[in-house]
Amino acid sequence: MKLLHIDASALGSHSVSRGLTTAIVAELKRHEPAAEVIYHDLVAQPLPHWTPVADAADPATALGNQMLEEFLAADVVVVGAPMYNFSIPSQLKAWIDRITVAGKSFRYTANGPEGLAGGKRVIVASSRGGIYTEGSTAAPMDFQETYLRALFGFLGVTDIEFVRAEGVAISEDNKAESVKSAHATIGVVARKAA
Repeated sequence: MKLLHIDASALGSHSVSRGLTTAIVAELKRHEPAAEVIYHDLVAQPLPHWTPVADAADPATALGNQMLEEFLAADVVVVGAPMYNFSIPSQLKAWIDRITVAGKSFRYTANGPEGLAGGKRVIVASSRGGIYTEGSTAAPMDFQETYLRALFGFLGVTDIEFVRAEGVAISEDNKAESVKSAHATIGVVARKAA
């Protein structure tokens, strides 16, 4: 199994999403000890933002191609995606812009766009300061999980799951309970992926 592990939180050791991705990857490795893991910390080593003019010899182009190839080759992708201002960190968006490439991860056809990156599993570790799940008053402001679900679906990924800790900024008790609840789901998610 090839496992791609992406972190995008700027909070370092205080990050909830980083704690969740670490636990998810550890559980996946427990089920599949021979899994090959590729890790990228998009904050420690940020990708340059995509620009339409690129030279094939440009290091940013080569790095973008590497990100795309790693994504396409992965069997499982674990993404740490904290909610920042109702959406995702710009560092994660820069990675997404490198893996969303016409003719590589999707293509346009006479019948509309077709994803070319199917056959893999995406597990998103989602952390949120407030409560944004369906049915909450803030649900219409969720441009984090809805975007990621739509984006990976566009690329052909049908097997996407969220491990979610939300309301982590409401109180320390709420944070502890939410993180505990998220960790409790990791075993089930990992078994499905293995």
